[in-house]
Amino acid sequence: MGLVREPKKVDFTFLDKPWTEEEKKEFSAFIKLRKLQQKKVTTNPKKVVS
Repeated sequence: MGLVREPKKVDFTFLDKPWTEEEKKEFSAFIKLRKLQQKKVTTNPKKVVS
């Protein structure tokens, strides 16, 4: 993966706003779901025996 650089004469600005409690709960639930899905996919990979 390479380094991402800003184009010349262009500035990127970001506005940081605080998350609401609802957004925090929604994001937390999403992360838990993704972790469970990843665990199912990566647990006990089968070895190929020739």
